[in-house]
Amino acid sequence: MNNERRKFLKLTGAVAMGSILLPSCAVKTTAPAIDMAPGAGADLSRFGLQLYTLRDDMPKDPSAVLKQVASFGYKQIESYEGAKGMFWGMGNIGFKKYMDDLGMTIVASHCDISKDFQKKAADAAAIGMKYLICPWLGPQKSLDEFKKAAARFNECGNICKTEGIQFAYHNHDYSFKTLEGQLPQDVMMNETDPSLVDFEMDIYWVVAGGQDPEAWFKKYKNRFRLCHVKDRSKTPGTDNGKNSVDLGTGSINWKSVLKTAADNGMKHFIVEQEAYPNGTPLEAVKTNAGYMKKLKI
Repeated sequence: MNNERRKFLKLTGAVAMGSILLPSCAVKTTAPAIDMAPGAGADLSRFGLQLYTLRDDMPKDPSAVLKQVASFGYKQIESYEGAKGMFWGMGNIGFKKYMDDLGMTIVASHCDISKDFQKKAADAAAIGMKYLICPWLGPQKSLDEFKKAAARFNECGNICKTEGIQFAYHNHDYSFKTLEGQLPQDVMMNETDPSLVDFEMDIYWVVAGGQDPEAWFKKYKNRFRLCHVKDRSKTPGTDNGKNSVDLGTGSINWKSVLKTAADNGMKHFIVEQEAYPNGTPLEAVKTNAGYMKKLKI
């Protein structure tokens, strides 16, 4: 992983063990019903984009960049909490209106769960977003630290549920590497309440961690509701931050993987790319849209 990615994740993931408390994540006991029926809403044709793919372009002119993204055929947006916030300086209402004008929907955002999380959940719910997502935890020294993280995720999940939305955690490769004889990903999935916490599988990082995404979809049916569709080089180097490539040019069998994902409860298919060996980020985003339009599962 490159230094830029690490810096972003440290700023916006913000769940380092022992250093962050979540005072706003007090557990509440009542919540409105939320429609999270198993398998409901899976639609590959409404593929989305994680805006971190355009991290160098978005801060310059968010409106213009989003207009280009829409023109490529993306229907859903997953934002992230950069310097201008999840809503890129437009506010939640303004951002939704702009998305409506472009024919897109913001379904989720990665965010810093340690700051103003209650407000973030309320703002997201007010414009019909479905998810707030913790993007980064980081490698931990023990399984107990992963269990503590899971407890915090449950608390944040309860806050989201009271607002009528859902909470999720986005993986990297570290949770798929053995620690104390177990995989931390198993621990977090078993320690979180399925009614409160979903998971976003970054398929690239599962593969980078030496695991089979399809096996995990089957093992935890209906727990992975979002995924990052991000291809991995057929000849990867040691720096996984540089092994991300255009869809269809890498090693992942997307037809098989996404079919298994959909069969096991996947609802949102979100394109992401971190390195751009064949051109600019915007060119990669356009190329990936073309691939998704042609992909049949």
